[in-house]
Amino acid sequence: MKNHMQPEMALFKTFEPVWGDEMLQDDSANLRQWQRYIEQEIGFVLPDVQLQWLTNAIDHTATLNGLNIHQLWCQLPKNSEIRQQLLDKVLIHESRFFRHKPSIDFVTRYAIDKCADDRSKPFRIWSVGCASGQEAWSLAMSLAAEQLSYYAILGTDVSEQAITNAKLAQYDNRQKFLIPEQCQQFVFPVATKNANYRLKGTDTTDKTEAYINTHVDWQVASDLRPHVNFALHNVIEQKPPTSHLQNVIICQNMLLYFRKFDQRDILARLSEQCALEGYIILAPGEALFWRPSNMRRIAHPQVNVWQKISA
Repeated sequence: MKNHMQPEMALFKTFEPVWGDEMLQDDSANLRQWQRYIEQEIGFVLPDVQLQWLTNAIDHTATLNGLNIHQLWCQLPKNSEIRQQLLDKVLIHESRFFRHKPSIDFVTRYAIDKCADDRSKPFRIWSVGCASGQEAWSLAMSLAAEQLSYYAILGTDVSEQAITNAKLAQYDNRQKFLIPEQCQQFVFPVATKNANYRLKGTDTTDKTEAYINTHVDWQVASDLRPHVNFALHNVIEQKPPTSHLQNVIICQNMLLYFRKFDQRDILARLSEQCALEGYIILAPGEALFWRPSNMRRIAHPQVNVWQKISA
């Protein structure tokens, strides 16, 4: 991670808070200061509809560390652990397995063709903003289902909590049903929880209450783990998370949280990490303003995909 000490000290002089110990919700101007701090640190622009989310993250982080809000603000430039806690609570960690299957299918077909032509080096994929790892593991399952074994997938995120969960590779039963039948072979149960929960709408005055079992936790097959790595990385940093050029870079549903000039910078850095003739895949409708000279958009009915045509 980058050294935040000097930039943050300057930032805090600019955004000097004016509240005492009162709740942050009472002063919208102060909340805007926190918005600007989050954007300064990770480029993440919180929309106004998520300001309550930010307020809760601030309050929870302060409470967790036995601080009031002013003390939390003053601790951020000198305490990287507390800073990371705040970021983890602000960021959205949720994703889904096979969230956009056409993109997964596109990558899988390309990997099959590429590996058939060149087995001198592994087929490399970078999942940017990987959240809790569902996209990276979906890609691994899809490649393995096609009997591919010489591949390396890197998932990165700015949330330490998300990366920890991604490495654990354990998920709840609801996510299991999102995985296609041919990939279910890479899913194994790890524990059955015996606790029961009352069904919604059950009349609690009735002594015969209805209950349902909790889900069965499951994990990704150990055979896939050597192929998938996760790393903490801030996408607005200049330094890439790896020196390897990637055959495919997937950056879906993340750019929308950044301002357009930051999106351009991020995409320029991603194109630098993309191998010649490799692809960058964005979410449908994302960054349609992008017109790089070294990339060309591929005509595809479902996938927003760009191919690198020159260094």
